[in-house]
Amino acid sequence: MSARLPAHLEAGAIIRLAEAQGGFATVLAKGERDAGTILLVTTCRGEAARLYERMPNLEGSRSFVAVKSEDPENRQDFSEYLARRRRQDADLWLIEVNIDDEERFVAQIDALT
Repeated sequence: MSARLPAHLEAGAIIRLAEAQGGFATVLAKGERDAGTILLVTTCRGEAARLYERMPNLEGSRSFVAVKSEDPENRQDFSEYLARRRRQDADLWLIEVNIDDEERFVAQIDALT
């Protein structure tokens, strides 16, 4: 039996945490209900988008790591990258979070899971 939280419950918790901190979150793409991978797109006031993906670390657990940042001069590249990832993995959840302190927010998610 896996100790992993089902993806739909984790997505809901991420949204509630963002709202509790005065931010906003929405699901851009729903993936597989129980085992889908969750990707986070964080922004601060709609600027400087950054993509986080959960990766294994040396301790054997998994935590969110920034894997791509939006280039303000070429925003389309970031959008195209997200679309490609979605096409490659139909089970993928894509959640956008607009929050003031993204690094603190991501660390809190890692602490909860």
